[in-house]
Amino acid sequence: MLFASSGIVLAVPDAFGQGTLTPPGAPAATMKSLAQIEPRTPISSAPFTITNSGSYYLTTNLTVSSGNAITIATNGVTLDLGGFTIASTAASATGSGIYLNSASRNITILNGFIQGGVTNNGSGVYSGPGFQNGIDNNFLTGVAPVNTRVVGISVAGCLSDGIYLTFNDTTLVDACTVRTVGGVGIFAGAVKSSTAVDCGGNAIYGNVVSDSVGQCNGSGNGILAFTTANNCDGSSFSGEGVSAYTALNCLGFSSSYYGLAAYSAENCYGESSSSYGLNATSALNSYGKCDGSTTGLSATSAQNCYGTATGSGLGLSATTAQSCYGYSGGGVNALLATTAHNCYGGELFGLERQWRWGGCFYRAELLWPKHQWHRSGCQPDCHRLLWHQFHRHGIAGVDWQFKPWRQHFRHRGIRHLQIQHAVIHF
Repeated sequence: MLFASSGIVLAVPDAFGQGTLTPPGAPAATMKSLAQIEPRTPISSAPFTITNSGSYYLTTNLTVSSGNAITIATNGVTLDLGGFTIASTAASATGSGIYLNSASRNITILNGFIQGGVTNNGSGVYSGPGFQNGIDNNFLTGVAPVNTRVVGISVAGCLSDGIYLTFNDTTLVDACTVRTVGGVGIFAGAVKSSTAVDCGGNAIYGNVVSDSVGQCNGSGNGILAFTTANNCDGSSFSGEGVSAYTALNCLGFSSSYYGLAAYSAENCYGESSSSYGLNATSALNSYGKCDGSTTGLSATSAQNCYGTATGSGLGLSATTAQSCYGYSGGGVNALLATTAHNCYGGELFGLERQWRWGGCFYRAELLWPKHQWHRSGCQPDCHRLLWHQFHRHGIAGVDWQFKPWRQHFRHRGIRHLQIQHAVIHF
């Protein structure tokens, strides 16, 4: 075909050439395989020992009849249980669901269950088949694990410990649960958002413990935090409910020991059936209650606090108490302090020395029988007069060495006034 324009002649072919229409071969895959993205090794039977670094995952539930189910014998391992369960049928509890060799590091264990058959007879005696421990390591004879995380694991029915990583600041247990173990529930450098109940030893033990619940049926503690316990709930039968250097927003209960014990307690509640409800060097905005024979709240410095004792103990005992309330239902100490400001004391005791009060009110329970009073010439109506004098003045801002009060009683022939178990000398 010819075209002419401005004296130029162009030759154009009649048709364009075509290539072959036959495909070179079958289409190739364009997506990467799981092995290419994250090379993972499946585990479909137990016992199984991991000797190479990498990522491993369960493909099914695993059961062993004795010993360890999975042993991690190297560093740099991620083990994903994938929601499956590791169990043991050993007649006498032995081995661990997952065991870490000495000096393990860079380990992650997540998403699954470890199940034994151990039970608690209701009296703190644990026995039965299955695993000795849920997750354990041999730090007693070797080196404790570091850079190790356990996330989303549930352990139940072990004779000794649930999740035991040791006290290392680079070990973490997060969002885990432990139930019915004869020893420690969870032990790690940091424990968060976890629960351990029905434990024979310390339910949760860590350097920092937060947003967790621990319950001990033996002599251990519900929550034991070497430095800080934050937003925790701990209870124990014969140990401390919550024990920490610093306790923030915590609740502690014990049947026979301290409900909550801390160097510093803030916004906390401690209760005990027979010992200190809350015992701290510094207590701020806290509440202590004792249902037995000791002290509701005991602190060197107590501010905006409440203490009560329904047995024969102190309601609140502090060197310095400010804006506090102390009550004792058992006839002994209500509020015992060297310096108290804006406080209320239910029952009076310990006024044998000079105390300083500011804006406080004490409800003094006077003992009326004649043998309780050392007096001369005071008739029954004198008792009523003195009672009204106490209430009229509200025992507010009263220094018991204050001369007018001393003269008031001496004028009536009273030299020694006994209030509850305290004797005031005029």
